[in-house]
Amino acid sequence: MSYKFLYHIKEIPLPISMTGFARTEDFNEHCSWTWEVRSVNGKGLDIRSRVPNGFENLEVTARDQVKKSLSRGNISLSLSLVWKSTEQTYNINENVLNNYLNLLPQLSQRFPDATPVSMDGLLSLKGVIEHKDQTITENTRSKLEAALLDSLDKTLITLQKMRADEGKILGKILNEQVDNITSLCKTAVDVASIHSDAILKKLRNQVNALLDDVSILSQDRLEQEATLLSIKADISEELGRLGAHALAAKDLLRLERPIGRRLDFLCQELNREANTLCSKSNDIKITRIGLDIKTVIEQLREQIQNIE
Repeated sequence: MSYKFLYHIKEIPLPISMTGFARTEDFNEHCSWTWEVRSVNGKGLDIRSRVPNGFENLEVTARDQVKKSLSRGNISLSLSLVWKSTEQTYNINENVLNNYLNLLPQLSQRFPDATPVSMDGLLSLKGVIEHKDQTITENTRSKLEAALLDSLDKTLITLQKMRADEGKILGKILNEQVDNITSLCKTAVDVASIHSDAILKKLRNQVNALLDDVSILSQDRLEQEATLLSIKADISEELGRLGAHALAAKDLLRLERPIGRRLDFLCQELNREANTLCSKSNDIKITRIGLDIKTVIEQLREQIQNIE
């Protein structure tokens, strides 16, 4: 049997949060049911599902529906179902029970100190007890499963909207933090320009110190040392790359697809450049700006962990 999926929402703005919760209740003439879906951060997409006994095939379809609706997050999916007054019977599924019993010797060897399995424990295992409603035909059951999946669609749409709403808030925070990094970089450029004379003076003093020891240094070595000092005093490349990475982050925040992993990578690159900036700086003010940039990058990375 095929089902029509309504999971896709075309106009969801990104970024999207990975945190959310949705609950849908519905009913028909045979039963009432409730879907609950919870979502928290995750490196990938991890789905844990729980459905009533006898609905294992529906569980497979429901998990596929979640995969088509969400791309990242740890997802908890549950369905609870209450039957109305009907002629109900409960049977033991012999095949499932025998499979569990066949595993007991292996488990006893691996866990010799474990408490022996009781009858209650065996009967509570998933699939051992089958619920059958004598008034439910195959056609009625198929219609019920279609209704359940339609309700799941509504639940997932609600979850998507909640994740999108939180994503809007996170997006504003992320944009502000990236703007803060850009502003700090511009301040560092201004400070470097204002204090360029002081930096050059310090560089000359360092070169003069080398000249005092010229008797023990060759001309080539002297030129190498002077070049290294000059390179170390120049932080323009680091500031340029920081600005470029910040601009790339702004571009990502405008994309219409999941961006969490790419933003996390950019944070690593930003942090690398900020570390180099601090180590190369010959000015205390620029060093402090570099530390401020590192602080903002850390705050940015914390928020990105919630982004799909």
